Amino acid sequence: MKHSDDYFRLLAFDEAPTGLVLTENRIIRICNRRFAELLGYHVEDLLNQSFRIFYGSDEEFESIRDVGLSKLQETGGYTDERLIRHRSGQGIWCQFRARTLNPDAPLERVVMSFAPINEAQTLRLSKRERQVLDLMNQRLTSKEIARRLGLSPRTIDDVRGRLIKRFGLRRAEDLLSQLRGASH
Repeated sequence: MKHSDDYFRLLAFDEAPTGLVLTENRIIRICNRRFAELLGYHVEDLLNQSFRIFYGSDEEFESIRDVGLSKLQETGGYTDERLIRHRSGQGIWCQFRARTLNPDAPLERVVMSFAPINEAQTLRLSKRERQVLDLMNQRLTSKEIARRLGLSPRTIDDVRGRLIKRFGLRRAEDLLSQLRGASH
C-alpha cells in the first residue's frame, strides 16, 4: 500500500514521543495523543478548549502569557521549564518549547511541545507554591518574587522553605534540580 506524504506527516504528529499542540490565541486547535495523555485527557476533550484549563487560576493563566512573549516576537521561538496542571490537579514539570507562526502577533498561532522532565514525579502544589516555583525557575530572587506577587520576602522564603522541606533538600537551588530528575 502506498501512502501520501500527508499520511506520514499525520502519523509522525500523532505518534510523536512528546506532547504537541497547535493553538490560536491560546485556544487548542489540534493536539496529539501524547499531549492529551500527559495531562489526563482524550484528544477530543481538548479541541477548542482554552489553555486556561491547565492553570490553577485566571491570574496564573494571564501571567504565564507574558513569559517569553518578547522572545517569540524577536526570534519566533521560546523555551523554558514550567509546571502544567494535570486533569487531577497535580502539577507536571515539563520542558516547554514554542514556535510562533506570526512574530508580529506571537500568540495568534503557536506550535508548542511539552515533554515531562521527571515522569516519575507528579506534584501536588498550592497556587502560591506553583507561583513561587515558576518564578524561581525564572531565576528571580525572593525579593523580586515578593514584589511581583505583592507579598513580603519573608512570605516567599517561607514558601521556599516548605518546598525544600517537602522534598527533603537543603537548598533552594536543589529544588529545581530535583524536579528535573537530576542527582544531587
